[in-house]
Amino acid sequence: MARLFRKGSMSTFCAAALAVVFAPVAAAQAAQCGNTAAGYPAWVQGFKQEAAAQGISSKALNALGGTQYATKTIYADRNQKSFKLSLDDFMRKRGAETIIKRGKGLKQQNAALFASIEKRYGVPAGPLIAIWGMETGFGAFMGNQNTLSAVATLAYDCRRSDYFTNQLYAALKLIDKGDLAPSAVGAAHGEIGQTQFLPANVLKYGVDGDGNGHIDMARSKADALASTANFLRGHGWQPGAGYQQGDANFVALQGWNDAGVYQKAIAIIGSKIDG
Repeated sequence: MARLFRKGSMSTFCAAALAVVFAPVAAAQAAQCGNTAAGYPAWVQGFKQEAAAQGISSKALNALGGTQYATKTIYADRNQKSFKLSLDDFMRKRGAETIIKRGKGLKQQNAALFASIEKRYGVPAGPLIAIWGMETGFGAFMGNQNTLSAVATLAYDCRRSDYFTNQLYAALKLIDKGDLAPSAVGAAHGEIGQTQFLPANVLKYGVDGDGNGHIDMARSKADALASTANFLRGHGWQPGAGYQQGDANFVALQGWNDAGVYQKAIAIIGSKIDG
């Protein structure tokens, strides 16, 4: 902006100033949100121009160009009902007893991994295993929707366009980094991997838990679990404090999911796994 105040005619200054003012407006108008599939292809083209101006690589832009309007994602977004259940019904629907039983075994089988995670982040195995089990059945089912198409569709959809536009930029950056394949599949809202991180959370909290140089939330349980612990630590987790409702660390579980039944379920399942 300082360059605008160099010597020159007033008309030159005004033209430059107007260009700065109206350039973002023009870019914003290039990608208008919509509520049907009809406008999606035009939106993608407009968004690609915006993303290119923000430094997103041609590799990621080409991947975005290959996306499709995700009808199943929109349906899922409009029909979220499980969080309206009572705690008992929610626990039953999520298979809490099975998660606890299997979780105790997984804690023993992966004792060294959980010990290293707790040493680094202060988060014990219980809540991590509870999240792992409730989100994907310990990696058994991580979703079947193309991640980039899901996130792009929600960025285009007018209901929460701003929020998912941020997620879309994050997904494109993950593709740039080689931490997300354009063909990657996940949950309906673009959640990734064994503990279902949205792309922006992978960028912010993702950890290379197995030390191979990449963050692979789908194929590496070490990456997924260490990233989850890092997320909880980033949301106020205090090493050594309790995590039941009313304890200091319950606030970190609230950061994981807005639904009260989900927060309480993590706390209950985790405590039974931790013993």
